[in-house]
This record gives sequence, structure tokens and C-alpha cells, in this order.
Amino acid sequence: MISVLTLVKNREAHLRNLVEGLRRSDRAPAELVIVDMSDTPVAHPTADFPVRLIRLATEGLALAEARNLAASHASSPSLLFLDVDCIPGPGLVSAMADALNQRDALICAEIRYLTAGDATEGNWSHASLSAAGVSHPARWFPPAGLAAERNFGLFWSLAFGISASTFKRIGGFDDAFTGYGGEDTDFAFRARETGIDLFFLGGTCAYHQHHGVFDPPLQHFEDIVRNARVFHARWGAWPMLGWLDAFADRGLLILKDDQVEIKRQPTVQDIRDAMRPRSQPF
Repeated sequence: MISVLTLVKNREAHLRNLVEGLRRSDRAPAELVIVDMSDTPVAHPTADFPVRLIRLATEGLALAEARNLAASHASSPSLLFLDVDCIPGPGLVSAMADALNQRDALICAEIRYLTAGDATEGNWSHASLSAAGVSHPARWFPPAGLAAERNFGLFWSLAFGISASTFKRIGGFDDAFTGYGGEDTDFAFRARETGIDLFFLGGTCAYHQHHGVFDPPLQHFEDIVRNARVFHARWGAWPMLGWLDAFADRGLLILKDDQVEIKRQPTVQDIRDAMRPRSQPF
């Protein structure tokens, strides 16, 4: 048995596609647990498997808190965390459940990215998603099965599996990380320190639905800087280094070995200029 867990904040259309992907899965999940942080509460989805909808009223994203809340409501021994932007491929639920039965580990699933105006519009099919999806160039997944990954910095929280007992043993996500950024890498590093192995799962995937993206994510500037400081104090290294360097290149901060100094806040125009073209999937 495996529970699927997701968080939603103002992306109800994406949530509907995630639920539809689960409905079309080779194996239905034992349940879907949704933590809703939307400004206006989402409608309770209809599915042929149990759906638990938990409301978390918050102004920000509160990603660590919301993931922990979802895990606390899950009833299965295995957990599959899915970003609300992800549509699971038909074999993802069954493959992750089987992998977690084989390995007590942290297991990431492959993500294939879709561009704006992609196959999720209208009556999509898994074939149309497969034809449109693009793999991320920074991560390699095996053609099938599990491949060990030693670089825990490559962990991503978009689609990953873990046993409920191991999630508790790690301590869940640390809600000292508030808002956006850093909490996922900290979780992976604490998994490593706990002696948990990291694997990449191939032969299946989730499809990432397009949404507006800023590169770098200047709209989360304060969150990223604050969480980077929390991470550095704990691990002695800077996370999200590409973003911090990009902020420095724009004159927003000065990054040193042991501290980050904010020079100015990004302007509205700075944020607009960072909007990624709709034709780019990631």
C-alpha cells in the first residue's frame, strides 16, 4: 500500500490533472492526501480511491510544514510525495510501491517537463504527455529499476518515495525553513546523516505541467536568502548556489564564504525581467 501526498496553492487545474493521472494509473494509490494552502479553498476532488483534503491556512508556501502535515495524515506504510504540478505516469505508483518494498531508502522518480500550450490542455493522454515531455539535463535516470546516487544535492522533492517509518526517523522536513527554498536539500542531507541511501528510479516518470517560472526566482528572494542562512549555519555550505550567484550578479547581495549581505531588494521590473520564456520547459 502506498499513499500519494501533494500540496496545492492556487493551482487547482494542475491538481485536477494530478488526480486524473492517478485515476488512470496501473495501480490506484491507497489514498491521496492533499494539503490545501490556496487563497480560496479547492473543491474536494472526486476519485475512485480515498481522498483526504486538509486545509492549511497560510500566507506563504510553508512547504516544510505542509509536507509534514500531509505525512501525518497518511495511513500507508509507504509514501509518494508528488508536486501538484506533476501528472504521474501510468506506472509510477506501482513502480514506487515496489521499489520501496525492495529498499528502505529515499527514492526519486524521473520528471519530464512540458512547455506552455502543452499536451495537458484538452483531452490529454499519457501518449501525448510522453511525446511532449523533456528530461532534465542535470539528472540521469536508469532505463529501468533503481540506480544508487551518491550526490544528495541532486535530491528533488517533485516526486519522491519513502517509507513512513523512515520519514519519521529522519524527522520529516524542518520547519525552520519557512517559505520557499532549501528545505528539500536539508531533508536529503539529514537522510544521508541518518544512513539512508538515495536512489533514482527509472522506467517510469511524472510529467511536470508548465507554469510561470522566474529565473532566478526573484519573487522568492527573501525566503531564499533567509533559508540559505539557516542551511549554511547547519551544514557549513551554501545551498541554491546558482540562485545566490544570480542574485549577486544583479547587485542584490554580496555572497561571502560565511555570510550573505543584502544590498537591495529586487524591484518589480527585476522580477518581470526574470520571467522565463514560455517555450522553455525548465
